[in-house]
Amino acid sequence: MYANYLLDSYKKAMNYVQDKQIAHDLNIPQQRISEMRKGKRYISDSEAVFMAEHANIDPREALLGCHSDRNDNPKLKQLWADIAKKLNSQGIQAFSMAFLASGLVVTSVLGNIYECALCIVG
Repeated sequence: MYANYLLDSYKKAMNYVQDKQIAHDLNIPQQRISEMRKGKRYISDSEAVFMAEHANIDPREALLGCHSDRNDNPKLKQLWADIAKKLNSQGIQAFSMAFLASGLVVTSVLGNIYECALCIVG
């Protein structure tokens, strides 16, 4: 899941040793981080952008990755894979490799995010 990649990247960038430190920064209950790691809850767009900016990850990558965690529709999964390939060809290799290698389950796409992703790769 991309959520674990993002959480771990943020944790490493901030030199944290415990997930509760992430929860404090996001102003959320400590248990929520555990739920995110298990796929019971999802990282919000604002949380994804916040962590990405501090972990030196492209915020667009973080949004695409987090939205990919939210659905298992096979057609959308293929669309996300195509977007990842195009991003890879544009130099965002870390995301594409993490996305394709981990076999992420694609999630539902909110209208504006989906349109934005298409604009990025278009």
